[in-house]
Amino acid sequence: MAESSVARPLLKLNAQFIAIAHSVCSLSAFLAALFVGYWLHFYKIVQNEHYGYPDEWFPSVSATIGDRYPERSIFQILIALTSGPRFLLLFVGYIVWYKQDSIYPKLGLVTGLVRTVTCGGWVYITSTDDHDFHDIFMISYIVLTIPWDMAVTKLSPPGSKIRSYRKYTAFTFFFMLVPLIYLFIQHKVHRVAGAYSYYAYCEWSLIFLDVGFDAWSILDFKELTIEILPSSDSDAFFVTNFSRSAPVKETKLQPKSTQQGGSLFQLTVDVVNAFIFWSIYSSLFLLIWYFPLWHMGISGYEAACLTLVSPALLVIPGLSKVFVSYPQFVKAFSCTLGVGSYLIADPAARLLTTAAGISIQMMSLSCDIWTLGTQKDSLPIKTYATTFILGLVLSAIAKFAFWANNPIWPIMNSETGGWNLTGLVVGVVSAFFTKLPKPVSYVETEKSARKPSFLLTSLGFGSLIYSISAMLTDSSTIILWNWEGYPIRGPIPVPHGAITLITMCAGAFFGLYKPESYKTVTFSGVLGGAVLYLFNGWVGYVGGLAYAFWLCYVTPLSFQQISKTGKLASIFAVSFLFTVILSLMHVWVVAYAFVPGGPLLRERTDIVLGLSIFMIVGLVYDHQPPQIDTKRAKSVLKKLTNHFVLLVLLSCFVAFTRFQFEKPKPYHPKSRLMTAGIWTIHFGLDNDMWASEHRMRDLIKDLELDVVGLLESDTQRIIMGNRDLTQRIAEELGMYADFGPGPNKHTWGAALLSKFPIVNSTHHLLPSPVGELAPAIHATLDCYGELIDVVVFHSGQEEDVEDRRLQTLGVTDIMGSSDRPMVLLSYLVTDPLKGNYNTYVSDKSGMHDIDVTDDDRWCEYILYKKMKRTGYARVSRGTITDTEVQVGKFVIPDGTIDESYSQTRVDEDKVPEDMRFPSIFYGDGVRGHQYHVFDEPRYFR
Repeated sequence: MAESSVARPLLKLNAQFIAIAHSVCSLSAFLAALFVGYWLHFYKIVQNEHYGYPDEWFPSVSATIGDRYPERSIFQILIALTSGPRFLLLFVGYIVWYKQDSIYPKLGLVTGLVRTVTCGGWVYITSTDDHDFHDIFMISYIVLTIPWDMAVTKLSPPGSKIRSYRKYTAFTFFFMLVPLIYLFIQHKVHRVAGAYSYYAYCEWSLIFLDVGFDAWSILDFKELTIEILPSSDSDAFFVTNFSRSAPVKETKLQPKSTQQGGSLFQLTVDVVNAFIFWSIYSSLFLLIWYFPLWHMGISGYEAACLTLVSPALLVIPGLSKVFVSYPQFVKAFSCTLGVGSYLIADPAARLLTTAAGISIQMMSLSCDIWTLGTQKDSLPIKTYATTFILGLVLSAIAKFAFWANNPIWPIMNSETGGWNLTGLVVGVVSAFFTKLPKPVSYVETEKSARKPSFLLTSLGFGSLIYSISAMLTDSSTIILWNWEGYPIRGPIPVPHGAITLITMCAGAFFGLYKPESYKTVTFSGVLGGAVLYLFNGWVGYVGGLAYAFWLCYVTPLSFQQISKTGKLASIFAVSFLFTVILSLMHVWVVAYAFVPGGPLLRERTDIVLGLSIFMIVGLVYDHQPPQIDTKRAKSVLKKLTNHFVLLVLLSCFVAFTRFQFEKPKPYHPKSRLMTAGIWTIHFGLDNDMWASEHRMRDLIKDLELDVVGLLESDTQRIIMGNRDLTQRIAEELGMYADFGPGPNKHTWGAALLSKFPIVNSTHHLLPSPVGELAPAIHATLDCYGELIDVVVFHSGQEEDVEDRRLQTLGVTDIMGSSDRPMVLLSYLVTDPLKGNYNTYVSDKSGMHDIDVTDDDRWCEYILYKKMKRTGYARVSRGTITDTEVQVGKFVIPDGTIDESYSQTRVDEDKVPEDMRFPSIFYGDGVRGHQYHVFDEPRYFR
């Protein structure tokens, strides 16, 4: 580097203009091509090998920059102008980032140069010119981006904002490759309409993120000046001088310490441990539910819920010391029991093994909180509480990704889509990396500090655990509380479940970042809970989000509060006992007809919700805000930001990948056929306590059902695992879904799945003065341009005669209120041709029985009017549930079809082939499903 103290510089330039020129030229090249392409050749550049406009509406990068004149020429001219600033950026960056004895400067320079050449390869050799070479250069460019981004990020000042900016930009860049690849497969392999346009969004996002990563050099080069000086050497025209106006200050990282919340790795371990905890915890009541479900009453296995009170055992001398001294082995053992129980086939043994695992988990959690709470600094306990919520969010994301089933639950296995072995390995490995500080005697803590109220703290903490498990273990629970049917007037599980998850992350973040705002947040949370209960649609959902934010926000505060009582066994035993009580109350509000004292809580969700909120408020206002070292808190929060960002991106990715791009299509549109079925699915647990959605989906698909009513389908409660059985079936079969009356309506559930658009749906609760509530859905479908009504209905139980009579009159009114063609898919609890049957099938309802000669029915019936019935079948349940599937085939009227109600039967060979029932169910059938009662379908003229 030459210097001249006499000659005036020929040119003096701030180096940041190199980075600015690079950003402007590169962005201009792409945006100019996109603008010109949209202006001149929109329909041509959105056309791909499978679809054009309107199925595709946004062009890929390759189609924009390489397929047409003049946008291709404009792009190539502008990208050529980028080459100068590009090479200058590399060489100036090498000077700015140079560190002695570091390999990163050379790695960055070399990979940057080679990467620039590969960029020229895919820019100037388009996919139209040579597809293979275009892809080779493109893939090489992306691969080389890894060492380039890593080197430049590592060379950025540690702890500086620019390092964070680069890290998150690079992270987002590589994260976007996942939906990019997924959508490309959807387009190329599955030929999904619209997938390529969404792929193009991701592709353009990569361009902007790539340019944005290099644009951060504007901040790097700000203090660097380049001067062009005339040379005193006659053999040289000029020399270049680089100078800094001020040295770049590097921020020193805070030393790592468990007292400050631990390293990034340790925080990750805590999140994974919390994920395992919530996965096991949320499965316990689900496994318990299997037994009263199949016993049709109290079974005795309900006592397994008392394993939550296992911290009472910590009064045993030396037991708490084992949990505190060896947390690794304790967590690994509990994970092995709780997650590994899926290997046990017998339902009772599987429940008891899982219960043993959760009992150890509850004692481990109690000891963790107590140990961290003994530290003089409250930061460790609050950090632990934050990772506890992040583990909850991770478990909810796993359910979001696996259609409302946690993939490591004991009701899952390899045949039902479970990832149990993966969860077991991850959980055990994570457990062995657990670290806890040594407990400090309470004598060493501040003697002047007032101890929290035992009663307020225990009841408030127990209420918090209950509230989280009831409302936040699944992203769709709050959404379905606000579901009103069609037309859609509020959020839906996909994609809006991501909003719930992001809100939970935000609550955890601000609970650690802004703990002093707890009074304001508590007020909004209580108000949100009231709005959630009182309103539906978007208003109720916004209230639910405020409530969810509050629960996550106060968790660090609650953990800190309960850890200060100094009474390990008693405080946690009482807390979790109250969790059990609230959980049972939460069950009683809907199961009142089957439990002792049930009528006292019949439909009183307001009491359970209000009581839990009131108790949490008591804990919050008994709280004394501790002093926290702000600098150290920010250091921990900075590490946790990585987890927040990752969970938010995962939530958005799952929402994106699960969104249905294709519109559902009926199976036989040429015949104007509608195949409708009714099935009581027994809450999605089969005879052997495995999740049954896969097998339900396969049977519905094999029967080619265009419309199906599902009864006993509301599983959005703690005892059913907070699941939504309609999600997987509807998405994988390409159907619209109406969940029916939500979990706050206190029914056992009625749902409707349809290949036809649901124009409108109304949810009804039929009169039930004594027994269980009877839900009904009255929906209007657009079937081949005709409006067809479908009613899905579940009558009350046999013992309540007056209830069933009133419900019969109510459903008859619903059916008689419409003069459109209609189908009733129902559970009636009556003998054919007797009693209430003659009210359902009457002049008032206008309905006809699909087969009056079938005298073997008691529960399920299909009725219809103003449609041509062509077939009826009964298909055995296999081991999925306790009720068969009944199916009817109807031809949608168009003015030319005979709609008379003839009872004349015809042979199968006289029925057009595409209107017949599937032949696979003859004889022994498939997977335990076959035609039964008649041993064959019935066809009608």
